[in-house]
Amino acid sequence: MKYVRVWAQVGILYVFALVCNEIARCWQLGIQGSVIGIIALYLLLEWKVIPLKWIEAGANFLIAEMLLFFVPSAVGVMRYSDLMLKQGGEFLLIIVVSTLLVMVYVGWMSEWLLGIREKR
Repeated sequence: MKYVRVWAQVGILYVFALVCNEIARCWQLGIQGSVIGIIALYLLLEWKVIPLKWIEAGANFLIAEMLLFFVPSAVGVMRYSDLMLKQGGEFLLIIVVSTLLVMVYVGWMSEWLLGIREKR
């Protein structure tokens, strides 16, 4: 029964993603459907239109299996091994620097938002 619930919730998330992609395509908003979906899902959860229990198990499953979603990217990198041999160091430097910048920014924003929350 647990697996049925997880797959049903994954299905709900998938349909939600399809709808948001279609909204982005039809309305030509210039924003990816996935971004619209994340914002819409956040708002629906925040306003308690959708209870968290409707998607929690499915979302946890998708997060736990996230590595599988990056396998095609790794295969794509292996197809361009000559490019990686020539410019792999540059790619690695860009990845490390951008990751560190994102980590610092997210940490700074988290501290700032926690400070705002504590003042309330």
